This record gives sequence, structure tokens and C-alpha cells, in this order.
Amino acid sequence: MIYLEFEKPLAEIEGKAEELRAMARANPEMDVNKEAEGLDRKAETLLRDLYKTLTPWQKCQVARHQDRPHCKDYVEALFTEFTPLAGDRNFAEDLAVIGGLARFNDKPVMVIGHEKGADTKSRIERNFGMARPEGYRKAIRLMEMAHRFGLPVITLVDTPGAYPGKGAEERGQSEAIARSTAKCLEIGVPLISVVVGEGGSGGAVAFATANRVAMLEHSIYSVISPEGCASILWKDSDKMREAAEALRLTAQDLVKLGVVDRVISEPVGGAQRGRRETIEAVGKAIEAMLGELSGKKPEALIKDRRTKFLEMGSKGLAA
Repeated sequence: MIYLEFEKPLAEIEGKAEELRAMARANPEMDVNKEAEGLDRKAETLLRDLYKTLTPWQKCQVARHQDRPHCKDYVEALFTEFTPLAGDRNFAEDLAVIGGLARFNDKPVMVIGHEKGADTKSRIERNFGMARPEGYRKAIRLMEMAHRFGLPVITLVDTPGAYPGKGAEERGQSEAIARSTAKCLEIGVPLISVVVGEGGSGGAVAFATANRVAMLEHSIYSVISPEGCASILWKDSDKMREAAEALRLTAQDLVKLGVVDRVISEPVGGAQRGRRETIEAVGKAIEAMLGELSGKKPEALIKDRRTKFLEMGSKGLAA
């Protein structure tokens, strides 16, 4: 288990419990069960207390935890017959974006998501989930295909933001993001989105301009990262804690503001401590949101989506 900065007291307690058990394994005559179980109870209580009062900056750390389930994990666990589709038909394949045909509860759907990678090699290959223009153009192609065949679109958002490199800008990064966002508003099929980790900037909005948007309890969704915001406003990236507070980027804030529709609970200690339970909860939320949109005509779905985003900001302004 990789511990976050604010989890250091927890790491010490769990470390002591493991040391006692290691000593007992080396010397079977030692009886450390009672002491180790006491430390376990203390660690469990501390874990609950820590995650009950997370600050926005601490939620950012949890949302970025490398052991959280990523897009591939959700696709493998929740969907069957997944057939990946590659390339934007213009330039290249972008491995930061996964997309393809699949079945959810035995019904055909199109699934699209950001993939950060699970180890050093795959993170580099996936560009840490930061899509280039070809990734967004691939998503546009898949959304058009879903519209043509009447397939619901499910997007899984987990990105620090779109890749800001020179080559990406030269190939029209902002135009690709804008067209992907516009395509989300145009398709006449149910479109639902789940922010499972980071929802960074336009890179996230390009996938999350949906009829229904859900966020995991400890995920974040914002126009800019706290570090980037602090660098711009205060010329000091170390003020990221203040920026995280000001951005109102937590799921709890955003559901009050009407930016997202529901918050999906995570196990105590975050998704990284309960991957299976988290994936199951996301699956239930997707099922519920698809049920809410079932039977709606294309015109109604498009109108619902447009109205939702035109009215955004009017709810919770006094909060």
C-alpha cells in the first residue's frame, strides 16, 4: 500500500502491526494476536476519521492515487465483448484514450475513457492519461458511430488535462477538444459520464458534456489543476492548498452547484483500498443512469443535454 502525505500516522500504526505479525511468523511461540488486533482497530478508527474530514487538497491527492482503478479496470470488470477501436482516421492512434464497442448488462454500448496506465511503462505509453488531438478526434468518431447505430455512450473520465505539448498544439488541440464537446451535445443517444479520478480542464469536459454526470466520492473535477491555478493567481505553485479550496473541485461541492448529478460512494480509505467495491458501485450508478434515460427520443435527449448545460451555474450560487 502506498500511503499519501496525510496518511503517515496511519502508516506508522499499520507498519507496527505488520512488524508484530512478522516477528510472530519468525517465532511461532510468540503470541502477538491481541496487540496486533488492537493496532488494527486503532488503524481502522484513524482511517475513518481521516477520510471523514478530507480537505479539497487531500481529495486531490486521493483522486491521483496510482492504485485507484483506472479505465481499463472498469472496462474489464463491467463490460463484456469489448472490442477496442483505434485511430482518428487522420493522424494516429492515441493510447491515452480507450474506446470501443461493448456490452453492458448484455446491451450494446459505446464506451470511451482516459487511461493513465498502471506501471511506469504503461504510464509513459498512455501519456499519463493526457490525450492529444487524435485522442479527441477518435472519441468524436466513436460518438458518431454510436449515434448512427443508436448505442448509448458511456465515458470514464480520468485525466489531469489535455496534453499541452508543442506537437499537440500544432495539430489543433483546442479545436479537437471543442469539437468533441460539441459532438457530445449533438448525438441523439443517451450519454452518461463518470469522473473516476481526475477531471482536469477541457480534457475532461470533452468527454463529460453528458445527460448524466457522476463523480466518485473522492474524485475531482475542475477547470484547472490547483498547482496551475496557484501559479497563475499567486505566482506560487506552493499555494495549491488555497487554490484547491477556491476552485470548489470536490464532488460534494459540484453536486451542490449542479455541475454533476450524483456522487458515488467509495469504500473507507478511498477506491485504492477497495477496488472491487468501487467498480461495483460505479456499475450500479451507470445502470441507474441508463435506466433514467431509457426510452427517451433522440430530440428529447439532445434538448435535455443542452438545457442542462445552459442552465448550469444557476443552481447553488448562494452555496
